[in-house]
Amino acid sequence: MSWEQPGAGQPGRPGLEAAYEDSLRRTSSFMHLMSQAAAQRIGVNPTDLNVLNILSLGGRLTAGQLAQQTGLTTASITGVVDRLEEAGYVRRERDPSDRRRVVINLIIEPVLRDVVTAFAPMLAAWKKVADGYTDAELELIIGFQAKTEQVLREHLDRLRQPEAAAADPAR
Repeated sequence: MSWEQPGAGQPGRPGLEAAYEDSLRRTSSFMHLMSQAAAQRIGVNPTDLNVLNILSLGGRLTAGQLAQQTGLTTASITGVVDRLEEAGYVRRERDPSDRRRVVINLIIEPVLRDVVTAFAPMLAAWKKVADGYTDAELELIIGFQAKTEQVLREHLDRLRQPEAAAADPAR
């Protein structure tokens, strides 16, 4: 799959900025498509796969914490966790420090077998790409990624605000 790079033909800084924005948009689209394809391969839906990813990054979380991070309702998260538990990828456990609290934990073996296996070729390819950069260049790239993530978090929060939904003419 290939898409044209409209900004690439413009001269100077405007062309670079357009190419940068186009690149971010293409990467976002491909990440979304990759997530859909991987979820299908694994046998879950993309939302469930995203929850697995959040759990792998954040460790044990409550349903409320997952709801907050995904923007889903707690009822929807309950359905996601039910499906993931049925598939053998997570388990609900009582928090040993607060028995009233239930946390969701990944079950590592099936996640490694199914989820990590689906992504392993891409991770290996990313490592090859990273091998072509110096440590200083990788630090710059990691800094860029962190700033991009922060922009995404800020705008995700903005879009999740009720007044943003009411003011959004697309709704």
